[in-house]
Amino acid sequence: MNVTSSRYSLIASIFLTLLLPTEANANNLVADPNSHWLFHFGASVMLYGHIGGGVLGILSGLVASLAVKGGHFHRLAGRVFVVSMAVCYLIAAFVAPFLDSQQSTNFVASVLALYLLITGVTAARRKHFVAGYGEKIGLGVAAIITTMGGLFMYLAQQSPNGSFDGSPPQAYVLFIVAGGLALIGEINVLVRKTLTAKARISRHLWRLCMSFFIASGSLFFGQTQVFPTWFETSILPVAFGFFPLAVLIIYIIKIRLPLVMHRRSSQAA
Repeated sequence: MNVTSSRYSLIASIFLTLLLPTEANANNLVADPNSHWLFHFGASVMLYGHIGGGVLGILSGLVASLAVKGGHFHRLAGRVFVVSMAVCYLIAAFVAPFLDSQQSTNFVASVLALYLLITGVTAARRKHFVAGYGEKIGLGVAAIITTMGGLFMYLAQQSPNGSFDGSPPQAYVLFIVAGGLALIGEINVLVRKTLTAKARISRHLWRLCMSFFIASGSLFFGQTQVFPTWFETSILPVAFGFFPLAVLIIYIIKIRLPLVMHRRSSQAA
């Protein structure tokens, strides 16, 4: 076998490894000790890709949130945030069906976060926003996410142990709320056919901030054991976890308040 074919074989093996995580412990992506070394390699790639993408995404999201909007640092940090979080969400969505428990919660959360990320970015890039096939697809995705959230919540409430797939009913509230808001947004866009500049920016902000919140909440609320005791017992996990929502509220007020004041002054005049 020549060098070129060896490289192709290695690439193919790695690719198949990433697509076949069945021999890995899905809870922590650690391969069985008796597995082939490629499964260990694939599990490590997915594990550190997910962790690295999430950490880099949260840090870049923090920078993008604090930087001057539209400035160089905002755009640069925003690009890093989108790429790193897309990697994190894609790996999470792919691995979730192989988990021993909480497959539904993790899978739907990953799809929701990725959907919000993509639609939020496209809203910022499309200066002249006109509804098209993307919004029709988004309508279907938002409807599925909202329906799944409601269904899983119902199954959890009806379950004897008060949970579905290891998750309590309240775990699906975010899917219903965020999915429902996204669904309303897609309907609004398809009916109006276009968006004003302020509506487009609002769509960009709330979707990216909500996607950011899913990541920050997963880390600071769901993985507190990775932090030092002093950090875990302080108010910092709550502050960092809800930071994206605080940013969203501040900028929505900043965008909407001048518009409301202008309307009131016009009515008074």
